[in-house]
Amino acid sequence: MEGLRDRTRRAVRAELAGRALELFTTHGFDETTVDDIARAAGMSRRSFFRYFPSKEDVLFGQLEAMGEQVAEEIAARPPQEGPWECLHAVLRGWEARINTQAEVMRLVERTPALRARLLQKRDEARVRIVEALIGRGVAALEADLAAAAAGAALDTVAREWLRTHEGADEDTGEGTGEGTGGNADRVELTDRVFAMLRPAFLG
Repeated sequence: MEGLRDRTRRAVRAELAGRALELFTTHGFDETTVDDIARAAGMSRRSFFRYFPSKEDVLFGQLEAMGEQVAEEIAARPPQEGPWECLHAVLRGWEARINTQAEVMRLVERTPALRARLLQKRDEARVRIVEALIGRGVAALEADLAAAAAGAALDTVAREWLRTHEGADEDTGEGTGEGTGGNADRVELTDRVFAMLRPAFLG
């Protein structure tokens, strides 16, 4: 069971992430300092670094924990389930929970430092996922390829969601872009892309 200290820490991290996002979107990522974020959250610079090692990391708190939690969920799936079906089921659940704020995605897309940190965090998560698949008896080569294909699927889902979100009419909420017809649902997109991208070597 999660303790009070863990719940408090997660709440503070969420508060810092929210304050940082407000400042980044208003003033720009490069223009915002750690001191600005700490001051907005009512804490000292030193306290900020107890929760995040850098301002780049403040937006990726969810992703930081994702690799470990996804690995745990993969290990808990039915043993007879194939690796692609397993990845689809687990990552589909994460797409339903993921923070889908368009401003976060746009901020990452236009900020090289954030893109680099995102790739680093994603690679750390991929390693954990590969290890979890190997733990289920999947050959290392197949586990690596399956995890890479799943990562490509999620990247495609994120880009399509952002395209349709940006193409949505602000007054009606209806999409103007092609492909998915507007504000695409991330879970439905995930199902479509996983079906389209299923690796041949997995049968």
